[in-house]
Amino acid sequence: METTLRGVGVSHGVAIGEVRHMGTAVLEPPAKQIPAEEAEREQQRARQAVEAVAADLTARGNLAGGEAQAVLEAQALMAQDPELMADVDRRIAVGSSAERAVYDAFAAYRELLANAGEYLAGRVADLDDVRNRIVARLLGVPMPGVPDSDEPYVLVARDLAPADTALLDPTLVLGFVTEEGGPTSHSAILARALGVPAVVALPGAGEIAEGTLIAVDGSSGEIFVNPTEERRTALEAAAAERKAALAAATGPGATADGHKVPLLANIGGPADVAAAVEAGAEGVGLFRTEFLFLDDSKAAPSEEKQVEAYRQVLEAFPEGRVVVRVLDAGADKPLDFLTPADEPNPALGVRGLRTLLDHPDVLRTQLTALAKAADGLPVHLEVMAPMVADQADAKAFADACREAGLRAKYGAMVEIPSAALRARSVLREVEFLSLGTNDLAQYTFAADRQVGAVSRLQDPWQPALLDLVALSAEAARAEGKSCGVCGEAASDPLLACVLTGLGVTSLSMGAASIPYVRASLAKFTLAQCERAAAAARAADSADEARNAAQAVLSGE
Repeated sequence: METTLRGVGVSHGVAIGEVRHMGTAVLEPPAKQIPAEEAEREQQRARQAVEAVAADLTARGNLAGGEAQAVLEAQALMAQDPELMADVDRRIAVGSSAERAVYDAFAAYRELLANAGEYLAGRVADLDDVRNRIVARLLGVPMPGVPDSDEPYVLVARDLAPADTALLDPTLVLGFVTEEGGPTSHSAILARALGVPAVVALPGAGEIAEGTLIAVDGSSGEIFVNPTEERRTALEAAAAERKAALAAATGPGATADGHKVPLLANIGGPADVAAAVEAGAEGVGLFRTEFLFLDDSKAAPSEEKQVEAYRQVLEAFPEGRVVVRVLDAGADKPLDFLTPADEPNPALGVRGLRTLLDHPDVLRTQLTALAKAADGLPVHLEVMAPMVADQADAKAFADACREAGLRAKYGAMVEIPSAALRARSVLREVEFLSLGTNDLAQYTFAADRQVGAVSRLQDPWQPALLDLVALSAEAARAEGKSCGVCGEAASDPLLACVLTGLGVTSLSMGAASIPYVRASLAKFTLAQCERAAAAARAADSADEARNAAQAVLSGE
């Protein structure tokens, strides 16, 4: 009998196939005492396992490229965290085996953060995955992971670590479903990059029996267990209709009445450029530059290395717009040479622009490298600062751009509610705004974007978040400047129409989402988008906002 479950849809498309479960977690190692004379040998074993896991994660990142590479390199740094390794050494010194010491050290770190109510900079799924990989290597057992199958399947797991998601084979993995995670988790972002339908935050997903036929709707978040023939036919027909609509929608982003909404791509480095160009991106709305700095957590990359990487991206979009975000270090992207190791709450501490203003030489080198990379190219370069809180932050960044001789537009990311509330004063110092809706939701609702238990508060349809978007867009219009969205909210085709109705002037997203958003915008006029936006803001919950917008656009 068919049953329906609902989670959070995070990657568009429909997948119909049999369930295959992710391998079970590594078993807890036995708590056995070792003789004192073996301590040094065990410490060496632990260090070797950690280095091997870090090397493996880095290699996986190199294979995956793009956004996945930055995520996996951050995980590799996590594995080598000096405080964790010091704790492992201490535990071994008092009699723990290497594997038990690793297991207990990671557990203590995880519990400490959770009990303190701090931002989990290590990301829960990522932290557990690193621990499991190290323990598995020490025990000499295979690392549980994506199942081995010759036939296509739907992958079901408690959560997916980036190391697993990054290397999924989309010809075998039709889609995936997880019990945990949220719409802006690493797995969700990478799923969209892969173009794999995905649903997260589905309670009880692990209870679906192996081999059960399910249908996954990555747009609605619905899971149909043992779908009827009629259901399968309807879903397949809807998928075919969507595919035809995607093929029919070409060219620049625009509403049905010709209101232009440039559709840009979020990229993590040169490896993401080809997919963006193929999807018809009109430029880059978010070029994350962290990938360069994660190669070596001990020192910043040279100016020459930065120039080379930036130029590869800029050359791919002649006459196009490329918006570069300067280094966003701190919180979940710690760098030994920049970020403090002992902050009680890194997400609310020295992060983003605050870090760069504390290290003006790093900022100056990056801005100089961007200026040299753009020299002689017809590209429209724009540079923005992350985590801008107020006018003083915006002025400090604008001054740094001018001092570096950067001939580009410079702007501010709106990720902190204060920047949205005082957007007009921020815009007196910079030339554009870009809304990072992932962090803006996190800070607005005090809801960690990696924690599935608070996923309803990470929903970009939350009316309070739409209010902050509207405030920012209205301020930009009043100042005669632009206001784009580069957070994951832009990748939702229906929400893209609402954002357009709120006055947003451009939308940037993962390349795989661009055709969906282009097709959706082309179906509605600007007036329809504005009515849908007003209806969404008048609602009292995310679900009500989504339903209200859908009702307006469907003519109900």
